[in-house]
Amino acid sequence: MSLASIAQAESAVENKIVPEDQRAFFTVSDPIQFAVVTGDLQKGPQGTFGRFPGDFITPMHTHSHAYEAIVISGRMTNPFDGEENPPVMGPGSFWSVAAGAEHATACVSEEPCEFFMFASDGFDFEVAE
Repeated sequence: MSLASIAQAESAVENKIVPEDQRAFFTVSDPIQFAVVTGDLQKGPQGTFGRFPGDFITPMHTHSHAYEAIVISGRMTNPFDGEENPPVMGPGSFWSVAAGAEHATACVSEEPCEFFMFASDGFDFEVAE
């Protein structure tokens, strides 16, 4: 990344506070919920909270663009390419997904999971065949 692109990205950042009780969660696909707190989920860049119920796993899927995420609560896994024993991630754990990587994302705890994801491009979800 060039110094000019770093400066441009930093100039887009504005002072903003979103208290926990003011996050506006919406259902993306039942039961997955998101709350965008900065940027545009469809076009990027963006920062978005996500919530999964306990004992939930998405179907194997891909995204057109890469993203990175941090577990806030619960215990999660992110199996790639049918991985059978992915590492379990607790609060504070980080994961990233490359554009086009086939994976699932799961909340493996009985309690719901919450995470924060961020990306420089829009977010989409394509179920793998």
